[in-house]
Parts: sequence; C-alpha cells; structure tokens
Amino acid sequence: MAAASPSSTHLVLIPSFNSGALLAETVRSARAEWNPVWVVVDGSTDGSDCPVQAMAESDPGLRLLRLTRNGGKGAALLHGMEAALAAGFTHALAMDADGQHPAEEIGRMMAASRTKPDAMVLGVPVFGPEAPAIRVKGRRVSNFWTDLETLWSGVGDSLFGFRVYPAAPVVALMHRTRWMRRYDFDAEAAVRLCWLGLKPVNIPVPVRYLSREEGGISHFRYGRDNLLLTGMHTRLMLGFLPRLPLLVWRRLRQRAASRH
Repeated sequence: MAAASPSSTHLVLIPSFNSGALLAETVRSARAEWNPVWVVVDGSTDGSDCPVQAMAESDPGLRLLRLTRNGGKGAALLHGMEAALAAGFTHALAMDADGQHPAEEIGRMMAASRTKPDAMVLGVPVFGPEAPAIRVKGRRVSNFWTDLETLWSGVGDSLFGFRVYPAAPVVALMHRTRWMRRYDFDAEAAVRLCWLGLKPVNIPVPVRYLSREEGGISHFRYGRDNLLLTGMHTRLMLGFLPRLPLLVWRRLRQRAASRH
C-alpha cells in the first residue's frame, strides 16, 4: 500500500542503471513508505524502467526522469536534485535501486532531516553475515581518510549511499566541479558538505547484499572504483590543507560552545 500523504519538501530519489527486476521491487517498497518517489533512469538499456513507467502512469506519487546516456550515480542524483529544487523540494533521500537499502527506514531518516534541516542525515550500515568481507573491510580505508579530511567531524560511514541531503548545497557544490559524478559521489559529498559547516546526523540501518540468485546486481568494480576513490582522496587532501586553519578554528569554537 503506497504512502498516501505527499511531502512538499522531502522526496526519495532512486538513481538506476540496469538494475533488473529489483528496481520495480525497490520502488514499490519505497512508495509504501514515502510520497513522492522519483526514479532517475541513468541511461539504462535492460528495460528495467518499463514496469516502473507503467506504475507511474497510475501513481501520481511516482515520477521517472531519464538520462539518455549513463553518467554515473552522482550525475543521476544531480539531475534529480536539480529537478527537485525546480519543483520546490528542499531535501532528497538518496536510495540505491538494488534492494540493499531498507525502505522501512525511510520515515526515520526523513524525520531526522525534518528535525535538523540544515544537517545531512547519513545512514551507517549494519552489515549482515552475507556482506563480502572485502567490501566491509575495504571501506575502512575511505572512512579513515574522510575522518582526517573533516577533522573527525562525525561522518559515520563515507560510502553508504542511503542519505538525506539538503539539495541546494549539493547542487551548488557539483556545479563548481566536474567530479562527484560516479562512485566518488558519496564520500566527496560528505567531506565537502562538512567543509561548508553542515553537520552529519548518523543513523544505523541494516544493509543487505543480495546474491545473484536473488537478482543482486553490482556495478562496483574493485580496480576501477578503488582507483577512483584514491584519486578522490588525493584531491580532497589537497583541498583540505588550505582549509585546515578554518576547520581547526571551527572545531575549537564548537568545543567552547559545548562547555557553556
């Protein structure tokens, strides 16, 4: 049963590239929890958008946006957030199309965002036993560099994509750089929003890795995407160093304020 009352400020944004049958399942789950839900079809060629298009024709709370060429997760989210801002929305919950993110947690994430609209609400993954060890352990490297680049500002997990973003600062950031368009989006967005002074709010949520038999599809490529992350953190460190005095001053001011 789809969530009935539409929000005028917060929407769910699902980027999708060749997600198979899981896309329609993910969309149904999201619509049961939230209204509206938008899907950005990022140059898909597998026909996975066809059932969702049919759903949208009879569901005013569901909308499809299309990109003719695959530009990457960050590019799809940028397109969706630009359209959301133009329609008067202020916040977007980014959710993967592959069934890993729990739709039943959408309401809790949105409630946290409404309580603190100037913050970014970050899901922190609670992994099940089926999670690949190399993925669980490998993200610790990115988390270390993210902590350093933000002076331990409290980003619980740098790579987990189940998040609520204030859309305007994200779009403004992306208009100033040609990066953040692919797998580098999640970590770089968290770091750069911290640099702007947005505080992270962390919420633990379960994550599920689906097997191939369950329809699980992953576009993650260990060599390519780890190389992308390495370049990203190198770039962020170069941006971090000139910002270091400001970040230190900000942290000292926060600590002084917390004592009063």
